Amino acid sequence: MTGLTAEHARRAIVEHTRRLAESAAEAGPGATVPTAPGWTVADLVEHVGQTQHWVAEIIERRVTDPAQLPTELAVLPADPREWQAWLSRSAQRVASACSDDALDAPVFNAAGDERSGTRFWMTSMLNEAVVHGFDAAGAADRPADVDAGTATALIGNHLTMLTSPTWKAQRPESAQALRGTGQTLQWRATDTADAWFVERRPDGAAWQPATRQADVTVTGPARALLMVLTRRRPLTEATGISVDGNLDLVRDWLANTAHVSG
Repeated sequence: MTGLTAEHARRAIVEHTRRLAESAAEAGPGATVPTAPGWTVADLVEHVGQTQHWVAEIIERRVTDPAQLPTELAVLPADPREWQAWLSRSAQRVASACSDDALDAPVFNAAGDERSGTRFWMTSMLNEAVVHGFDAAGAADRPADVDAGTATALIGNHLTMLTSPTWKAQRPESAQALRGTGQTLQWRATDTADAWFVERRPDGAAWQPATRQADVTVTGPARALLMVLTRRRPLTEATGISVDGNLDLVRDWLANTAHVSG
C-alpha cells in the first residue's frame, strides 16, 4: 500500500470501523444512508461486518482458488445494542489476519493485479471502513474525517481498482466509458506532495503517480479528493476543491466510476 505501513493500515481499519459503529449507533438502525441510496444503517453495518469476517477467513485459510471462497456469511446480531461489539470483533479479526507473516503469503487477489492477495484485501478493508464510515457519518449527521496519508493511499487504490483486470471483466460498461483518445485528468492534493495523473486511452484508462500538464486538474485536500472520487461528496460541494480545465471531463469520469456495492 503506497504511503502506508501495514501496521498503520491495520490500526486504521480498527479505528475507522469504531467510528463507523459510533455513527451507526447514533443514527439508529432504520436511518437511511444518503450516500448509499436504498440502504439503511442496518444494511451498512451488516455489509461491513460480514465483509470483514469473510475476508478474514480468506486470509486465515490462505485461499488461492476462487472456487474455495467462503460461502457462509457472519450473522448480524438482532439487537442493535450488540452491533458496536460485533463490528469491533470483525475489525480486529481482519486486522489480525493481515499480519506481517501473511502479507506476502499465497492468497487470492480479487483485483487480478500484481499485489499479493493479503495486501489487496488489507487495502480493500481499509477502504471499506473509511468510505462506509463516511456513509454512516452522513446518516448520523456527524463529521467524517480521515488523515491525509490514509486518504492518499486510498485514492491510489481507487484508481488501481478502476483500471484493474477485474474491473474490466466485471464492469465492462464502466471500463468502456472510461476509454478515450488521450484525454487527461489530474488529481492533486494540497496537503501532501501527492498527485495522480489519469490518461483515457483507446485501450482503457491508465494512471500513474505524477504531476503533469492535463486537460483538467482537480486540486484540494486529500480527504476531499477521496470523498469526491468515491462519490461521497458532490464535486461542487466538497470543501477546498478547485477545478482548472475541462469540467465536463471530470463530471464524465465521476459519472462512470460508481462501485456496485455503493
